[in-house]
Amino acid sequence: MKGSNLLKHKQIEERAVEIAEYIVEKSATVRQTAKQFGISKSTVHKDITERLLTINPALAERTRQVLDVNKSERHIRGGMATREKYLHKHQI
Repeated sequence: MKGSNLLKHKQIEERAVEIAEYIVEKSATVRQTAKQFGISKSTVHKDITERLLTINPALAERTRQVLDVNKSERHIRGGMATREKYLHKHQI
C-alpha cells in the first residue's frame, strides 16, 4: 500500500475500535453511535461487523452482544417513542 492509503487504512481501523469501545461502554445503539461520531449508520455497521473481526475479534464479540441486546429491545423503544409522540401531541 502507498503511504497515504496505509494512513487511511490505519485511521479506519482506529475508528472501528473506538466505535466498538463506545458501544460497549455506553450500551449504545448503531444510531446513537453514528450520531456521536458524525458518520452514517452503514459505516458504523460495517466497521463493527466486518472490519473489527479482523482487528480485534474479542472486542467484536462483546460489541455484537450489546447490539444483539439492543436489537431485541428495539420494538419496545419504538413503542415508547410513539407513545411519547402522541402524549405530547395531545398536550398541546
